[in-house]
Amino acid sequence: MATASHKQNARTPMSDAPHDTINRQRKVIHIDMDAFYASVEQRDDPDLRGKPVAVGGSEARGVVAAASYEARKFGVHSAMPSITAKRKCPDLIFVRPRFDVYKAVSQQIREIFAEYTPLIEPLSLDEAYLDVTENLKGMDIATEIALEIRAKIKAATGLNASAGISYNKFLAKMASDLNKPNGQAVITPKNGPAFVEVLPVKKFHGVGPATAEKMNRLGIETGADLKARSLEFLINHFGKSGPYFHGIARGIDDRQVKPNRVRKSVGAEDTFTVDIHSFVPAWEGIRPLIEKVWTYCDANEISAKTVTLKVKYDNFTQITRSKTTAMPFGSYAVLKDAVNSLLRAVFPVSRGIRLLGVTLSSLERKAADREPPQLLLFT
Repeated sequence: MATASHKQNARTPMSDAPHDTINRQRKVIHIDMDAFYASVEQRDDPDLRGKPVAVGGSEARGVVAAASYEARKFGVHSAMPSITAKRKCPDLIFVRPRFDVYKAVSQQIREIFAEYTPLIEPLSLDEAYLDVTENLKGMDIATEIALEIRAKIKAATGLNASAGISYNKFLAKMASDLNKPNGQAVITPKNGPAFVEVLPVKKFHGVGPATAEKMNRLGIETGADLKARSLEFLINHFGKSGPYFHGIARGIDDRQVKPNRVRKSVGAEDTFTVDIHSFVPAWEGIRPLIEKVWTYCDANEISAKTVTLKVKYDNFTQITRSKTTAMPFGSYAVLKDAVNSLLRAVFPVSRGIRLLGVTLSSLERKAADREPPQLLLFT
């Protein structure tokens, strides 16, 4: 299993990696800020400290963009409709997002990263991969680098960060969740494959709810189950993702840390507990997804010219409908109207709808000097 790496045992080296493959010699750190938006709000307003806070709109059709750890204890999480969050936590305090502040803090954090390595791959405003195999400080132990970075972030911003350290991106990402909040963990080459084998596939980074459900139907519930399937089987059932799943089931991930990575698309989807047969509940279900992708693009100064609606029916067949404009979508209202028209064209339906998704593509940067970070699918 993963070995926790705190300040008292910081000298867990990554140098025990076998020398037979370049992949296992790498030292990758995944830094993830703890409840970033909500923590910034609690930092700047002392009255919010220690209280359940949700960043987002409190109106009936609002969506939670982030939740403090106090709110998470009640089951409140990002992408949750605000009305549901308030029901779960009656004392929840809603705060409107201040993306200009979040971006400024994120830039402070990026500058700290740059003191250690130029190989920085932002995933969002609050998380990034760092390749510290060859680092600017000449430090041999990756866990000590992570400790230093987290301490500098705390000193510069007053905020806590968690970290995962491993020999590839997949395991570094998984490790960063092990000792949250305000902790770090390392998964070494020696224990990486065993860690993956006992992990439920639904917890794999890169395996969304729909894919996890499909895997479960195929008898794949853990990393060991996934490892037992052949590459041919995984390609047949999961297409181009097959080789990736085949690798991570063995603790192998050859993806490089790519600075200034440009995303081709950002998207979100949700699988419903009850199949939908009419427009009104479908519209209610997709609105939080529209707001989420728009909020992300707005925060990261990205614009899009294409929006794609994904519809999956109860028999697992699916369709997509797209709309492309000459100019980028200029406002949330314009994007919402575009999705509304795409969704209306789907009805009436002959089968129940079990999943809806929204994806923005043909992305452009609003600022020439800013690289758009990554957004992974959420539920």
